Amino acid sequence: MSKEAAMRAMREARYRERADASGSGSKPAERPVRAATPRPAESVAPIESADGLCGHRSMNGRTCTREQGHDAKSHRYS
Repeated sequence: MSKEAAMRAMREARYRERADASGSGSKPAERPVRAATPRPAESVAPIESADGLCGHRSMNGRTCTREQGHDAKSHRYS
């Protein structure tokens, strides 16, 4: 039996099981709903740079070379 034929047979068997279960009046089992557990907020302390630079890390690991506490909206990475 090929893989495709096996998959088709399995799908048809599941279909027959569902059809038989729905015909007898029983409802399929519903998955229980999990309550969302709130996570504590992570406190991220700013990294103090010894050389007076901003030190903001980009997603690829580079750091900002602007001065600490700069007013520019963008960072300058190198």
